[in-house]
Amino acid sequence: MVAALTLAGCTAHAPAPPPPRDRGVPAGGLRLVAFDSCDEALRQLKTAAKAAVGPWGLGGDVVVFDGAERTDGSVAAKDAAGAPAAGFSGTTVHEAGVDEPDLVKTDGRRIVTVSRGVLSVVDPASRRLTGRLALDPPAEQRYAGGEANLLLHGDRALVLLPARWVGGPAAAKRRPAPGAPQARLVLVDLAGAPTIVGDYRIDGRLVDARQVGATTRVVIRSTPRLAFPQPAKGTDAQRTAANRVVIDKATLDDWLPRYQVREGGRTATGRVGCDRLSRPAGFSGASMVTVLSFDLGASALGAGDPVTVAADGDTVYSSGPRLYLTNDQRWRMPVRRGASPGQPDGATEIYQFDLAAGTPRYVAAGSVPGRLINQYALSEWNGHLRVATTTGDSWGGPGRDSVSGIHVLRTDGATLTQVGQVTGLGRGEQIYAVRFLGPTGYVVTFRQTDPLYAVDLRDPAAPRVTGELKINGYSSYLHPAGDGRLLGVGQEATDRGRVQGVQVSLFDVADPARPARIAQHHVARGWSDAESDPHAFLWWAPERLVVLPVMRPGVVTDRAGGGVGRGTPSTGVLALRVGADGFTVAGTVEHPPSLVKGMEWTPIRRSLMVDGVLWTVSDAGLKATGLAGLTTLAWVPTT
Repeated sequence: MVAALTLAGCTAHAPAPPPPRDRGVPAGGLRLVAFDSCDEALRQLKTAAKAAVGPWGLGGDVVVFDGAERTDGSVAAKDAAGAPAAGFSGTTVHEAGVDEPDLVKTDGRRIVTVSRGVLSVVDPASRRLTGRLALDPPAEQRYAGGEANLLLHGDRALVLLPARWVGGPAAAKRRPAPGAPQARLVLVDLAGAPTIVGDYRIDGRLVDARQVGATTRVVIRSTPRLAFPQPAKGTDAQRTAANRVVIDKATLDDWLPRYQVREGGRTATGRVGCDRLSRPAGFSGASMVTVLSFDLGASALGAGDPVTVAADGDTVYSSGPRLYLTNDQRWRMPVRRGASPGQPDGATEIYQFDLAAGTPRYVAAGSVPGRLINQYALSEWNGHLRVATTTGDSWGGPGRDSVSGIHVLRTDGATLTQVGQVTGLGRGEQIYAVRFLGPTGYVVTFRQTDPLYAVDLRDPAAPRVTGELKINGYSSYLHPAGDGRLLGVGQEATDRGRVQGVQVSLFDVADPARPARIAQHHVARGWSDAESDPHAFLWWAPERLVVLPVMRPGVVTDRAGGGVGRGTPSTGVLALRVGADGFTVAGTVEHPPSLVKGMEWTPIRRSLMVDGVLWTVSDAGLKATGLAGLTTLAWVPTT
């Protein structure tokens, strides 16, 4: 393995055989192009970066497109929502059979969690802690943001740790740029006491990952390791000129991600080869996106079989056979003449990877107007990709001219070509939630009221709105509950759009022409992680049970019952049973006061089912609760 990695690192510095020149693929104004050689790759990266660089570096500047300026879980059978139907629950995911990283996983035999740099293993049968592994010495737990997540396959767990501010792989010979982030993946063997068997580090930040069977795809975003001078004095033109000098002196090593692998008592280093690098026809040279592939059923991690695109990306979606990466450039500052401050450019770029052959193959690109709310705004069905976006919104929210729509792109050819669209949804509003279920799409927009649109997508060339429901508040996550029912989690609101606390809604969508809300459960002044993170939402179909974390601000009261100040927030999970016509409160679950230093309370992060027992997870530990009366069966501390 060491020899193979060393060879990969060496060949990356030598010119690769010229690829066929017909690899460019037009798609919605974007084309995919492979570099003819390493020298040509460096020349084009420098040219694009020099055109994009500003007085303060490459971050948040113009992206150049062909010379035009532009701002920038269970193993058992599953139901239509991808929710496990029996045995044990998995992570709430977008697509059935495509797992997503989360802070807890179970296979029914064990529950594995990762929190604050520590992996814990719990036996659900004996309800006790059976393993604990510190993934980092305390002195090295300096992450640049985010939290650790994991994926599980057999007796192996792959832990994905957020980026740390380091100088790059320790064995790299070149000087690192100050503050370069580095993502880390740790392979843990769970057959006995949890043991680290592989450690993979790569320049950049973790974007997301997806898993099908034993195969895991990990997406990393990196930036050039260029140390711009940023002088205190001088004009913007002088600073820009100085930055271009830095770019002129750069080598290919400064752009391409480096990686380091430790396993079997050996350490190997490498760098993504320029023969693995592609680009759109127009690009800035300011960022790279790398897709790594790992087989969790193999004995070793290996080099990750990296494939890199000279592009940016912030949202990952996978249908299983294909992986999509999108970039809406919403954080780029406008520099176009006439652009208003804080106004996004209004286009989302989409990059498609074919996963069928094993190694990801970058095959197509396209673009749609507007921006996405999250990965649920993407859905592949019958050879088409459906994309829901909002255009005309600003950083502060929907603008007067904002409007939403669904764009349908063809995916079964060499291009991502738009074949149909339906627009005009929620004028003056923006998308808060999207869910595609087969030939139907559901879109929630909001500003003061919550229109829920039902969209018929059976004819890709002529999608159409079939029904609309207007109610106060909004749903920010939608989940199918079978039998023509749709669950929504979001916020109740006044007629003027002022939020009033978390709400769970039950919609009847059996008739797409007349969607209706038939039940609502409201927690005044409350909020839930499930509003923004579907992984916090549990739908257990066998019991028709909804479980989600709910928090409310604490209030200290006087003897008369009036509020006189802030107290400790109330935290826990709310369990609701879903009947034909509404909700029944099954109860709540809370964890003991926090034992974690610096935390005054213990928010519950996740819920899962194993053999008829509800398990809830917090940074302090796991609680086992019986469904009958929600009685406590066991508390398993992990701190």
